[in-house]
Amino acid sequence: MKGRSVKQISILVIAAAIAVSVSGAMTLSAGGADDESSPIFEGKVPPRYRDWRLISVAHEEGNLNDLRAILGNDIAIKAYREGKLPFPDGTIIARLAWSYVSSEENNKAFGRPQSFVAGPPTNVQFMVKDSKKYMSTGGWGFAQFNDGEPADEAVQECFSCHVPVKARDFVFTRYAP
Repeated sequence: MKGRSVKQISILVIAAAIAVSVSGAMTLSAGGADDESSPIFEGKVPPRYRDWRLISVAHEEGNLNDLRAILGNDIAIKAYREGKLPFPDGTIIARLAWSYVSSEENNKAFGRPQSFVAGPPTNVQFMVKDSKKYMSTGGWGFAQFNDGEPADEAVQECFSCHVPVKARDFVFTRYAP
C-alpha cells in the first residue's frame, strides 16, 4: 500500500465493503429484473447482478468524482481469474457508482477528517460481451441505468472511451485479488 494516502485507502476499503455487503443502497427496479432471460438492452438490468462477485473498487476523480464497485457475472470472474483475454461471450461487467461524502461520525472517532463513505447513487453501467452482435464496438455492448431506468444519454459513446485499453479487450478494470 506504499504510496497511497489514507484518504485513498479509506475510500477503497469503504467501497469494497459496500460492494461486498450488497446493502441495497442502489435499488434498480426496472421491470423484469427477476427474469433470467432479461437482456439489458431491452431496458432491463441483469437479474441478481448485486449478487455477482467483486472484481475491484475504484475512486474516479474529475467530472465524475465517485466511488465505484465493479462486479462480474460468473463468466467474467472465471476469465479474470484465469487471465483469459479476450473475454468470452456472455461476460457481463457491472459498474455501480456513488458520489462520496465525508463521514462526520467516522471522522469524529478518528479525531481528524479522513473518512469518506458512499453517498447518493449516481448510476449503474453494464458491459456485455457478444462478439457477433457488437462487432463494431469490439464485441461489447454498453448500457446505463439511472434510478432503475435506462439512461436517456446515448451509451454508444461509451466505446470511444474504451478504445485506449484495446489491448485489455477494452476493459479498464483489472482484477483485484
